[in-house]
Amino acid sequence: MAEGRKGDFNILMVCTEYPPMQGGIGRYTFNLVQALRAKDIKISVISNSDGDGDYKGLSPFAKNNSEVLYDLVEKLQPDIVHIQHEHGLYGFELHPFFPNRTKTGIDKFYSVCKVPIVSTFHTAYWFKVWMQSTLIEGKDTFHLKYLYEYWKHLINYQSFRRANSYAMFKSAAGIVLSNYMTKLIPGSHVIYHGAEPFQSVEIEQKEARKSLSLPENEKIVLVQGFLTATKGWNILKKMEIPDGWKVVVNHSKNHYNNQTIDLNLNNKKNIIDLEMDYLSEKDLSTLFFASDIIFLPYKAISGSGTMFDGIGHGKPFLASNTAFFKEFSKVGLGIAAQRNAKSFEKGLKIVDKNYESLKSNVEKFRKNLKWDNIADQHIDIYKKILNANKEKKGIRTITPKKTQ
Repeated sequence: MAEGRKGDFNILMVCTEYPPMQGGIGRYTFNLVQALRAKDIKISVISNSDGDGDYKGLSPFAKNNSEVLYDLVEKLQPDIVHIQHEHGLYGFELHPFFPNRTKTGIDKFYSVCKVPIVSTFHTAYWFKVWMQSTLIEGKDTFHLKYLYEYWKHLINYQSFRRANSYAMFKSAAGIVLSNYMTKLIPGSHVIYHGAEPFQSVEIEQKEARKSLSLPENEKIVLVQGFLTATKGWNILKKMEIPDGWKVVVNHSKNHYNNQTIDLNLNNKKNIIDLEMDYLSEKDLSTLFFASDIIFLPYKAISGSGTMFDGIGHGKPFLASNTAFFKEFSKVGLGIAAQRNAKSFEKGLKIVDKNYESLKSNVEKFRKNLKWDNIADQHIDIYKKILNANKEKKGIRTITPKKTQ
């Protein structure tokens, strides 16, 4: 199907979560699709029935996700199927006794699909971090729930890794959002999470703060995103925020998150809870412009759209010293500290002392995150896959565009 012109091939983008559903992967996918369509790439999106995909039918609770995808591929005959691979979005239950039975709801599709697949992997953990991702819902007086979940995580780590490995093995190309992730998904390509301001003309910090009724003369640490236990925002209860700084908190829930977490920060000095819930792209961008740094005290993390959003708006970060955040702190975009109150308090002083240098590094780096560049890198991967298939058949190939 594909010829030399840029838009002469078709992509089926697969993501259960898609706007207006609230969720980071859905938002990422939407922005990527918009950037690719702006370059005349023909894309159809399949999502959950609550999303605005061109086709519906996926669900983390359905047993027939593979069949739904296979039937749609047979109908559309796309040149490439691009899957946003996040275990839970397609159904992923940890079996408490037989880990070999733990699979995702699209493993079967990977095994039967005849069209080249590109997989973007959003979650991969080393064992220690995988165990730290154990979550408990509701009361657990005798720790029985925790022990049960801990056991399931303990025996299913290899099943979790196997799901990623199998998807990578069956894919023509894999994409991850950081170099750290390539160690967990060998052979994958690094394409950063795109991030840039919503407004074509950037807002002055003073104007942004005025519009949100935030203090104009103090430094602002932003804590923003979906509230989950792994985000580790409870550390704020133990921290002493120095005078001259304000921590601004705004949180919401993603579509599939049923966790009930009470931060209870009302009596904490120098903390402002905006309580604005899920923000529009315009308001979110304004909030980033109003801030000075982004605070990311995560317990378990594969990647952070919030970090990329902050960098895309020119803001350095202070984060826990996970492998993901350390990768970006090493190139001078922020500070990664031990995950305890004292270390974060010290880290805040380090950021303050080195702010101009960090901000300068961020300004240089943020150009890499423009969605136009991210789209070009995806197009190059698509074309290389299609060219490889054409060469086998002796058909004229497409010249990939060189990225800067």
